[in-house]
Amino acid sequence: MFRRAFWFTAGAAAGVWATTKVNRQLKKLTPESLAAQAADKAVEAGHRLKDFALDVKAGMSQREDELNDALGLGRDAMDPVRPDNVTALPGPRRLRAIQNDKTTHETRSAGSYNRNEDH
Repeated sequence: MFRRAFWFTAGAAAGVWATTKVNRQLKKLTPESLAAQAADKAVEAGHRLKDFALDVKAGMSQREDELNDALGLGRDAMDPVRPDNVTALPGPRRLRAIQNDKTTHETRSAGSYNRNEDH
């Protein structure tokens, strides 16, 4: 009698354990849970990428200083090559826009301008 009661209890416990495991896995596979997991992974990847970029920047700065020391170049406070004194040149889209703006003004000043001629 005790044997049957033992195996019945063991079977019931195994059933409860298996049901709990299956329900946990099913909850992990819901769309909301998958979206949250993907968002967490994306944030983690972003942090890793940021750390990598900072490491690369620090390594570049260190190597630049080593090269400057090896070549006997000192960094002056008014060095024009320093990144904070550099202004960015316009990119290709901006250059085209500037050129188009110039031709538009020339066309308008030369005579009448019809907007529909461009299309």
